[in-house]
Amino acid sequence: MYRLIAISLLCALGAAQTAPTPAHPAPAPSAINLNDSANARKARAVLDQAIEGVGGQAYLSYENKEESGRYYPLYHGHTNSLGIPYNYYVEYPDRDRFEVLRLKDVHIIPGQIDIGGVKSKKSDDVLIHNGDKGYEITYKGTAAQEPEDLRNYLRRRQHSLEWIFRKWIRDPNVALFYDGPAVVDGKETEGVTLLNSENDSVSVSLDLNTHYPIKISYSWRDPKDKQKNVEDEVYDGYKLVQGIWTAHSITRYFNGETSQQRFITSASYNLKLPDSMFEAAVTYDPKVPLKKR
Repeated sequence: MYRLIAISLLCALGAAQTAPTPAHPAPAPSAINLNDSANARKARAVLDQAIEGVGGQAYLSYENKEESGRYYPLYHGHTNSLGIPYNYYVEYPDRDRFEVLRLKDVHIIPGQIDIGGVKSKKSDDVLIHNGDKGYEITYKGTAAQEPEDLRNYLRRRQHSLEWIFRKWIRDPNVALFYDGPAVVDGKETEGVTLLNSENDSVSVSLDLNTHYPIKISYSWRDPKDKQKNVEDEVYDGYKLVQGIWTAHSITRYFNGETSQQRFITSASYNLKLPDSMFEAAVTYDPKVPLKKR
């Protein structure tokens, strides 16, 4: 019921932009409070608890972070890899750099769902995102990331914990819904769903005791076959790092199947990272055969 009301309100916001001006103007869309209900206020309180639980202002204000560890791509829940060592640098809100270390002939899928990637035969591989652009750097040079891979990455970033806690909940046009208690990954949790003005939603499950995020979930329709896909990310192994409780185990699922795991061995925040780490320029097109010398 609450979601139907919110969707109607969100549609009304769009309709209000084209309707004729009445003799007595209605309140501006911003004056409509989508979250003026007991359910929405409960959802807001739970999200506020979660932010305080992971570090409060320290979490909301960090500028960048670095993590190192091992990454395991999986297919149907299984992997033949012994773990790919990596470094991952993230500068909020829209820049990151993923480095594969000292490996040969591997297929990397940084932060992705077994879709796309780059292959290495000689040197380390790097994947850079800067704004809405992506670059793959290999021994061949720098290529633009494949469009489908980039779309998948941008979708994941939009639904990431950082964007949920630092963007979604600040948007007055995002409706909040308290979903109640549930058991997720063997833990007692309570859930909140956030719905934006484009009818896009993301659900967050929060530990009932620590208030740490345990799981996020969202869905989307494939533009080719129109089938609904569900992506989940589960967090565990929280450790305190510079005042921020940081998950050191992250598992991704695609339509219910495990697709990726990251085990973080070290993490740090607010480093002095040069802009050059997130900059790249295309030097070749992988679709064009290299000329033999």
